Amino acid sequence: MGSIGWWKLFGAAFAGILFFHGFCASENASNYTFMHNATSAPPISYYDYIIVGGGTAGCPLAATLSQNYSVLLLERGGSPYGNPNISNLAAFGAALSDLSQTSPSQRFISKDGVFNARARVLGGGSCINAGFYTRAAPYYIREVGWDGRLANESYEWVERVVAFEPPVKQWQSAVRDGLLEAGVVPFNGFTYDHMYGTKVGGTIFDQDGLRHTAADLLQYANPNGLTVLLHAPVHKILFRIKGKSRPVAHGVVFRDASGVKHRAYLKRGPKNEIIISSGALGSPQLLMLSGVGPADQLKAHNINIELDQPLVGQGMSDNPMNSIFIPSPAPVEVSLIQVVGITQFGSYIEAASGANFASGSPRDYGMFSPKIGQLSTVPPKERTPEALAKAVELEANLDEAAFRGGFIIEKIMGPLSRGHLELQTRNPNDNPSVTFNYFKEPLDLQRCVQGISTIEKIIESKAFSKFRYDYLTIPALLNMTASSPINLLPKHDNVSTSLEQYCKDTVLTIWHYHGGCQVGKVVDHDYKVLGVDALRVIDGSTFNYSPGTNPQATVMMLGRYMGVRILSERLNGDTQNN
Repeated sequence: MGSIGWWKLFGAAFAGILFFHGFCASENASNYTFMHNATSAPPISYYDYIIVGGGTAGCPLAATLSQNYSVLLLERGGSPYGNPNISNLAAFGAALSDLSQTSPSQRFISKDGVFNARARVLGGGSCINAGFYTRAAPYYIREVGWDGRLANESYEWVERVVAFEPPVKQWQSAVRDGLLEAGVVPFNGFTYDHMYGTKVGGTIFDQDGLRHTAADLLQYANPNGLTVLLHAPVHKILFRIKGKSRPVAHGVVFRDASGVKHRAYLKRGPKNEIIISSGALGSPQLLMLSGVGPADQLKAHNINIELDQPLVGQGMSDNPMNSIFIPSPAPVEVSLIQVVGITQFGSYIEAASGANFASGSPRDYGMFSPKIGQLSTVPPKERTPEALAKAVELEANLDEAAFRGGFIIEKIMGPLSRGHLELQTRNPNDNPSVTFNYFKEPLDLQRCVQGISTIEKIIESKAFSKFRYDYLTIPALLNMTASSPINLLPKHDNVSTSLEQYCKDTVLTIWHYHGGCQVGKVVDHDYKVLGVDALRVIDGSTFNYSPGTNPQATVMMLGRYMGVRILSERLNGDTQNN
C-alpha cells in the first residue's frame, strides 16, 4: 500500500484512538495496568502477536499493534520505573557500572577486547544510554526503502513523548563554536534532523534532568490489547514443520524469575506473527537457539536445525569511538551529548563534560569512566578486568580538580568493518561471543584520523580557549588520553605513536553496535525472516549501517513504522477480502 493509503486508513482513526488509550488513560507510566511479572503468567496463553524484547523497538511496536490485536510483549529484564539510576541525568553511568544479575545493563567484552553493554530492562538501551536524540539522514531513509512520509510521522509520534531540547551551557557552547571555527559549517541550530554542519540535537532527558524512555511509548497502547511480562527471557521460538513446505513459527517458550516454564502460542489466523525485537546481540542469538542459523554452530550446541541459515550472526558492526580529554582551568557543567558536528568526510564530533555524581562522589568520568568499562589507558587486547579494577581504584584517589574538564569525541559513520556473533551456551541469559573487527577497513581508520584532527582544531580554537590549559599542547593531551586519561599531567612530552595507532589503541564503544539479522541477508525488506513463515525481526540487528549520529531515535521510529505497516497490510487485506 502506498503512503496515501496507510494515511487514509490510520491517520484520523489513530488520532482519536491513541489519545484515548494513551495520554488520558495512562498519565503515570509506572502504573501500567498491563505490566506484570512473568511469575503471574498462566502456563499456556494465546495472542495475535508475540513480541520478544521490550526494548527501543519492541515498545513502540507493541503499543501500535495493540490498537487492533492482542499482543504479548516479553521482556527479560525488569521495569525502569522507580529506579533513580535510570531516571536521573546526574546518575548516568550508575546502571552501566552495576554488574549484578538484577542490573538493567549486562556487560560483555567483545573478542576485540573492548568492554561493552547490552540492555536488560523494559525500554532497552534508551534506559541506559547518554540520551542523544537525532534522526537518520534523508538519504539513509531512501536507501533503506522506507516510506518518507510514514517515517516522518513515526518520528513525530515518538518525539511527542520522549524528545526534548537540551539546555546548552558554557562548555557545550564552546564546543559548538569551536566546531564552527574548525570548519564544520553551517550552524543549523537546534534540530532533530541530520544535516551537514554543526547542530544542537535532541535529548530524552527533560528540563528537570529526568529520562524518558521507549517504555514511555507504551502510554500509546490499548491497555485491553496488551500484556507486558517482565523477567521473562525467551528460550526458543517454536516451529510447526509437519505438513508445511517450510517452518512456521507458532509459539515461544519462556521462563519466569522462579525458573518455571511457560508457553505462549499464536492464535489461529494466517497473519498472526511472532516478532523478535531483542537487539543486535539478542535477536541473532534467539534465532540460533531456536534452530535458525549456521548449521555447524547449531550442531556444536546440540540444537535441532530448523533452517540452515549461515548469515545469522554475520555482519556485526560497532561504530568505534575515540576521544581526547581536555582538563579545564574553569568549572564546567555536567553534560552528556548535546552538540554534534556532522562532517563531510564521515566522522561525527560530539562531547560530554564534567564529573558525574552517580556514586555520591565526584570521582567519576561519566560515559568515559572505567567503572562502566570505558578504559583507553591500554590497547583493547590488554583490557582485563584486573586492569579495569586498577583504573577504578586510581580514579577514586584522584583530586577533584582532575575531573574538571571534558571529552571531545569522534565516532565514524557506518562503519565498513564487519565481524560476527557466535553462541557460547544454550542459555539466552548468557552473552554470545561477538567480534566487531574495529578499523579492519582502511576507510574506517582514515575517518577516525580525520575526526581526531578536527577535535585538535576545536581544542585550539579561540572559542574553546577558556576551557584548556595553555601549557598542555595537543601532543600532550593525546599522550595523556592514550596513556593515562585519569591523570592531569602527561607522562611524556610528545605522542610516541601516529594518529592511526592512537585510534587503534584508544578505541571505545559508544554502544551503537548493530547487525546480525541484516535486511537482504536474514530478513526481507518487510523484516520477515527468510526461509520461515510467521516470524519477523524488527530492531537494530537488521541495520547494515548505523543511522544518523546516534541510532535510538530511528530504532524507536522503526518500531512505530513497522507497527503501522503491519496494521495497514492487515486492514487492506481484510478490505479486499470483503
